[in-house]
Order: sequence, then C-alpha cells, then structure tokens
Amino acid sequence: MTHAVLSLLKESRHPMRIDLIGVAGSGMSGLALLLLGLGHKVSGSDKATTLETERLQKLGLQFFHGHTEKEVEDCDMVIYSSAIKPGNVAYEAAYKQGIPLIRRAEALAAVMANKKGVVVCGTHGKTTTSALTAHVLRQGGLKPSHYVGAEIPILGSNAHWDAEGELFVAEGDESDGTLVNFHPEHAIVLNIEPEHLDFYDGIEAIKAVFRQVLSQTPGHWIYCAEDPVASEVCAGGQGVSYGWSRDHDFSANILSMRPDHSEFEVYAKGQLLGIATLGIPGKHNVSNALAAIALATRCGVTFEAIQHALKTFRGAKRRFEIRHSGERFTVVDDYGHHPSEIAATLATAKGLNAKRIVCLFQPHRYSRTQLLKKEFGASFGDVDELFVTDVYPASEKPLPGVTGETILEEVRLQNDHTKTGNTPTMPIARNKVGNALRPGDLLITLGAGNVHEVGRCIARDLPVLEKLCAILEANGGGVARLYEPMNRHTTWLIGGPAQYWVEPRNEASFAEVVRYLRSASIPIRVIGRGSNLLVKDGGIRGAVIHTKGEFEDVLVNGNEITAGAGARLKKIASAARKAGIGGFEWMEGIPGNLGGAIRMNAGAMGTETFDQIVSVRYIDTDGSIKEKPLAEITHHYRSVPEFEERYVVSAVLQGTPAPQDEIDAKLAASHHKRRTSQPVGASAGCTFKNPEVCGAGKLIDDLGLKGQSVGKAVVSDVHGNFIVNQGGATSREVLDLVAQIKDKALVERGVSLEMEVKVIGEDQPLPL
Repeated sequence: MTHAVLSLLKESRHPMRIDLIGVAGSGMSGLALLLLGLGHKVSGSDKATTLETERLQKLGLQFFHGHTEKEVEDCDMVIYSSAIKPGNVAYEAAYKQGIPLIRRAEALAAVMANKKGVVVCGTHGKTTTSALTAHVLRQGGLKPSHYVGAEIPILGSNAHWDAEGELFVAEGDESDGTLVNFHPEHAIVLNIEPEHLDFYDGIEAIKAVFRQVLSQTPGHWIYCAEDPVASEVCAGGQGVSYGWSRDHDFSANILSMRPDHSEFEVYAKGQLLGIATLGIPGKHNVSNALAAIALATRCGVTFEAIQHALKTFRGAKRRFEIRHSGERFTVVDDYGHHPSEIAATLATAKGLNAKRIVCLFQPHRYSRTQLLKKEFGASFGDVDELFVTDVYPASEKPLPGVTGETILEEVRLQNDHTKTGNTPTMPIARNKVGNALRPGDLLITLGAGNVHEVGRCIARDLPVLEKLCAILEANGGGVARLYEPMNRHTTWLIGGPAQYWVEPRNEASFAEVVRYLRSASIPIRVIGRGSNLLVKDGGIRGAVIHTKGEFEDVLVNGNEITAGAGARLKKIASAARKAGIGGFEWMEGIPGNLGGAIRMNAGAMGTETFDQIVSVRYIDTDGSIKEKPLAEITHHYRSVPEFEERYVVSAVLQGTPAPQDEIDAKLAASHHKRRTSQPVGASAGCTFKNPEVCGAGKLIDDLGLKGQSVGKAVVSDVHGNFIVNQGGATSREVLDLVAQIKDKALVERGVSLEMEVKVIGEDQPLPL
C-alpha cells in the first residue's frame, strides 16, 4: 500500500489528503510547501506555532497545535520527520487505521520523480550549495524547483515548486540512509566523511550509500576533487571534478577575501572563463560556488548569467550570517556542527582579521560528540577564546560522561593557546560570552541547535555598547562591557549581571554617557563599592555606571577635602589624618565610596556624611554639571532624595584641626569596634535601619535569630544586624532570610523593620 501511495505522489495526477507530523521543522515545512504547490490538501502538526507554520497556513495548510489523532482522519498518507518516533499520538493513530506512514526523504524523492532531479549531498555544505545552485539556475532562466534545508531570503522560501521548469534542486540527507531513495538526473557530491556513526558502522557503509545513489543517477556527477573519498566514489566517465588545481574540470583561483564577499577567477579545463564575485565570504563557499558553476555550465547557463547570480547571492540563514557588524564588534552565526565544517567556518572568520575570535559552540548529538571528540578538539585552533555549552540532544538520550566538557578537554589537550570556558545553559552562555567581548573581537556562534539565540541577544545589545565605547574614547577613555557580574562589585558578593557596565574616567565622559543613556531611555544606576546594596539574581536591566579615574582623587585644602565620588571613605579618612584634620575618623569603618555615602547619607559613631558636607557637585537629569551648597540639599537619616535621579561626581567636606594622637586614637577605636563587633565575612553592612525601640542588632539577638540561615545566607553570630554570605549565597536566599526576620519581629515584638540595604535589579534573568 505504501508503494502504491508513493506511486500516486510521483505521478501527482490526483490530489491527495496528506498530513505531516512535525511540520514546523525546516525540512518538513519545505516539503509542505512543495505538496501545496502540487495541489494536495495538506495538514500538519507540531509542538508550537512558528512564523513558518503561520506562513504555510496562509497558503492552505491546516495546522494542529500539538500532535493529535484528529489530524490523520481521512488521510491518504502521513509523512513524519526523523524526530517523530513510534509512540507519537498521531503516528500511532495512522498506524492503527492502516494509513501509509512515509519518511520525509521517501516523500521528497517521490516528489522529485516528477522532474529531473539535482541532489546535493555530502557531509557538510549542502544547504549553501543547494541554494547557490537553485539561484544560479533560476538566474540562468531554467526555472528550477528547489528544496533547501534552511530559510533562503534570496530564493523567497526554503522550497518552491515551479511547474514550468524541468529541474528540481534538492538537498539530500545521508544521515539515515534514505539518500538511496533518490533517482536524480544529476548529483553534486561535496564531501564524504565519517559522520552519523550512530547509524553507520563506518566510512565503508557511508560510501556504499553514495555509490548506490550515483548508480541511480544517469547524468553528471559533480564532485569536489579536494575530497579523497568523494573522488574515489565518483570516479568514472560521468564524473565532473572541481577544486583548486587547474587539472580539474572546473577550478578557482581566489583573488581577494572580504567580510561580505569573495572574488576569484574561474577556469574550465584550465581555460579562464572570467572573474566571479560571490556575495558571501569564505574559501569553502568559493568551493561550493564551483559546484554550482559546474552544474549550471553543463546545463547550458551562460557564464555571464552565472556571474550575475553569484554576485547577488546572499546566503542561507545561519550560514556565516552576520548578525552585527560595527566599528568595534562583529557577530556571526553559523550552523556548522561537524569538525570539518567548523574548521572551514573558523578559517573564514580568521580571514576577516579581527583582533580576537571568540567562539560559542553548542555540540549537536551525544553520539557525534563522543565519536568525533578528537576531531572536534583539533578544529578550534583559530579561536582565541572558546565557550562550549551542554550537548543539544536532537532527540538522542544522554550518554554517560558525554557533555560539552568532553570537547573542552580535547581542545585543552591539543591546543595550549585557546582560552576555554564551560557555559552549560544558554542564559549562562549569553552572560559569560557577552562579558568576555572586547573591542576588535569577532564573536561566532556555532551549532545546529538553538545557540543562535545567544548571538541574536548579544547582537541586539551591541549597538548601545558601540555607542558607549565611542563616547568614552572621545572623552578621555574608560571601559564599557556587556553583562558584568555584579557579584564582583558588591561587598555581599551577590548579584546577577548588569546589562551594560560603564566606567567613565572624568566628568565630561560621565556627563556624555548620562546624556546618551537618557536620550535612549536606558535606565541608569551609579554604583561605587557596592556596600549597603543587594543586587537581585536576575541582574540589572539598563546601565550601571562605576566611577574610576579622576573620581578616585582626594585633595586637601586647609580644613577642607575635595574628593571624587569614587574615592573610598577609608582613603578620605587617611588623607584627613595626614593633614591633621579631625572629624573623618568614622569613615575608617565603612567599606564604601563617597558617592554612595552621599546618596544614602551614610554614617557611624554618631556622625553622618552630611554633617561634614560643604557642597556637592553632580550631573543633573539633563546631563549638565551643577554644584549645590549644603543649605540647598534636603537630606534625612539614610536618605537623600536629591540624588535619586542625579549623579554625584565630587564633594567638598569640612573637618576641624586636631592633634595627631587624638585622630589616631579615634581611628584605633573605630577599627577596634569594627573588628570586635562586626563579622569578617562578606556582607553589606547593617541590613536594617534601627527602629525607635532599640538597635536592630539587639532586637534580632533578643529574638534568638543569630545563626538563622537560608541556604548560604546566615545571620551573623557576631552582630545580629549583619547577614553574611557564607559562599555562593543568592539574593533570593538573602531576601527569604530578611522576610523571616521581619515576620518574627512584627509578630513577637510588634516592630516593623525597614531595610537599610537598598535592593535593586530583576528577579529573573533578562530574556534571550
């Protein structure tokens, strides 16, 4: 019955009712397009709606969200993708009803039987070469139909049925042996390597499949003569060779390589046909273009038409696709997931002459990772910094001991110059890779799974980073980065990443950065040493500005001290001591910067910051620099509303002359008090403001909460108002512990505790 239904599909005389299980995939959606073009009534199902399924619905597809028994009712044939296994609801319903179940490749081969087929096959390079071949033939006026395994903007879609043309270009999949179903007129063999060894016993079994399909191909066997196995399999009178040597039937001599194109001479039997410009980069793509040139020439397309087609070609989605190209950063995404593909793609990336190549690779399938780990280890030699995610399973079950680290171990064994990092999940990869980027870097995301989501996210944020870098460079320098981990910049050692991290070096750059961020509606936070601060685990949306450079300066003039917002309070206390100025001793015990102390009116030993302020210089909301005297600044206990939306750049503080021994005694007392009454571990200082009834520390002690913990966050045994990070604590753990303390204080003592520590940021990570 299956044979009979396939025969009807080959004839395409009678419209049939056909269902596709897993229709959203690139291969199945292309097949749906062809079947709709042939006039069949087509339905399909998948786990989620996509842009592709929505487009197909407009063309007549009946789409089922999720796999159901209903979708196969009254069907003549059910086609299923390789991801669909027995046990699937729709598959089992079709089986029980006796409806023929057809694999995707079988159906595609039947559709191809209506025309003279051109099968493009090989271990890698199939999608780009199929697209190139279809485009060249189309520009040559031959009106080919096509089926390609990815979205091809220049072709309009991944598949198209043209009733007028006699040629059909299709990408043939050798992964499961179904390549033998094809009986094309012509074949293009790109390469034959050990791959899909979960299905094949070895290279001889793979060669047997290629030999069989060639035995069913009466026309031209276009093959890459640089590949020894392809040369062996394609030996014979039907073979048409291409490569770099003039001895081949078609050859190329590369003249120049650019980020967006390649220029090369084309030879046929050693005779120059002319110069071609290919609209995508890479030596391997020049080789792919030669395959298309060879086939098109043998089919009668003029070289002038070929030249025009190659120049206008823009490539398949996820084939060295440039996601961002700026003055300082470049982001490229590529589908490559086999060692040879990876090496070729990285060689193209190296040809772009970036300062560094940073690569994020997502291994595809556990079996491939295990069997080809040594080849993978050798393929990343052109990479300066490599990050590897967990394995994308592609319907496989995990294999014990096979992870992304498997590849990293091999890279380290074979290569001592590539810096490596393990980034198991996509959010972790986004944060670590984005943070590693420096001006001049080229980032390439590689893999057949969902790794492209990381590159897309980073590319989305890079235009802002480019602008921030330009502002800093034009105004005295500084640093700007993506996804800076805030646990590096808080005394609690807790916090997710800041979307943008900016370190201006002077007032002018600080003001320009603020003006730009305001104009772009990007939220701004200014953070000093990160004391009295809890950053949530999801990080901070927008920009965090951290003042360094001249903002750390401390100058003494008589009894006054002028200090930048980034100056540590300890440094100010030390400068005052050296100048014989008293009144600053309380600062010795506070692990913060002046800017933060002014914003929250920090204090200790009975003194507050604003007890000593003479004037404050700041950046106003419009980016202008202003200065206000103390009398014009409203300030309260641990609160200065004036500087919630304005940014302190410096301040003048005043002390009084004092004997050296008096200053030293007060400093020693402050130091002793801190050492004996405060914990040594990572904390943010006092967690709660002191309520009116008593000190917060005493209240927490009286409630018996010392030593209380949630995860790695614990109430200090030394001082009850300190919560200590014992190592690896999260903000969620701290906030849960804070909630327990507040609840008990309210229930048992009727006291409503208010946090002194400022809590900022997002609960959940920024979306990819």
